[in-house]
Order: sequence, then structure tokens, then C-alpha cells
Amino acid sequence: MKIGHVFSTLTGVVLMLAATTGCRSDYGAGSPYQPGPTAGKAVGAGVGTVAGNAAGFGVGVVQGTTHGFANTFDPRYHMVRYWKTETTADGRTIQVPYDVLVDQYGRPAMMPAPTGNPAPPAVKPVAPTPPMTSTNAAGQ
Repeated sequence: MKIGHVFSTLTGVVLMLAATTGCRSDYGAGSPYQPGPTAGKAVGAGVGTVAGNAAGFGVGVVQGTTHGFANTFDPRYHMVRYWKTETTADGRTIQVPYDVLVDQYGRPAMMPAPTGNPAPPAVKPVAPTPPMTSTNAAGQ
């Protein structure tokens, strides 16, 4: 008889005994005062937590990669249109549409819109306002 067959038979018997006698989470068939069921439950919880986190990490990597590829090839875009008043060479005043490509939060993207307009003009920086020191109006 080969030693592998003996070990596999003994392992199967031990697992069968452990499953039917004392390794239950509600301690229905085993004694809660014995260390076997308690230690088995603690080890099982630890192994389950580690395995769950490892599986979650793998799923997160796959979903993040998929989302990155999807964003690259997404044909949708958002534009904001405003109208500029211009004067023609013969003196007429006309309204000209001006499209600005914006991101998902409404911030202008510094690139030309797909409608053929030039890139948006540079935005002048705004001076910061002093911090508010009181909720009362100036004259009160």
C-alpha cells in the first residue's frame, strides 16, 4: 500500500469527523468549553477575511482597469454654448455661438471643442477674497 493512499484516507476520515462532531459555528454538536470548535471558528474567520480581501482586491483591479479603458474610448462629451456679440465689417451686430468643451463637473477643458471652434480664451486669475471674520453686515 502506498503512503499517499494512507494519508489521503486518514485526511478524509479526520475531515469527516471534524465536520460531523465539533466544528460547527453554533456549537450544536460540540462543546463550547473545548478549544477545538473555538479555535476552528477563529481560524476560519481569519482565513475567510484574508481570502475575501484578496478576492476583493482582484475584483477592484479588474473593475478599475475596465473603467479606465471605457473612459478612453467613450465618445460622449459635454459642451456649453454661449453667444458672443460681434460686429461685422458692414456694421451689423450679430450673435455668434461659441462652444466650450467641459468635463463632467462643468470645468472647461483647455482644448478646442469638436464643433470646430478655437480653444477657449485664457481665464484671468481672480484675486482671493479676505476671510470672513463676522456674520454681521458691515454697518451693524
